[in-house]
Amino acid sequence: METKIDTVQIFVPFFGVMILTLLVWIYMYIRRLSWIFANKPEPSFLSTPEKLIQIIPEQINYPANNLKNLFELPVLFYAVCLYLAWSSTVDIVYIYCAYGFFIFRVIHSVIHCTVNIVLARFGIYVLSAVCLWVMILRGAYQLIS
Repeated sequence: METKIDTVQIFVPFFGVMILTLLVWIYMYIRRLSWIFANKPEPSFLSTPEKLIQIIPEQINYPANNLKNLFELPVLFYAVCLYLAWSSTVDIVYIYCAYGFFIFRVIHSVIHCTVNIVLARFGIYVLSAVCLWVMILRGAYQLIS
């Protein structure tokens, strides 16, 4: 039997992922605007993200790609954290998984936004996903059992 802990503890990694998203968003604009001011592209290329991608170097767009990624699996993370807090089922296993998810997502974002080594990024992504799926499957099992 797992020891119950203060439910609020699940919100540290919960907000950590949100702050990570904010930081990637800021970094994306710093990279893009720096490139735009330095290269002064035609304004017509700035009208849509698709047009900008045609002219902007791939590495400048890494943070934008990572930002999109932060609205995929993290959405499930937010939902399961809210469910666990609402149902008062937060325990140490969920806390470890939540922190694991958060820490691996930070590492994933650092890799994705900078050097973008795909195999390293994918390995970290898988580790973060395992943490999340453990939370989801465990929560679902506890609900139906």
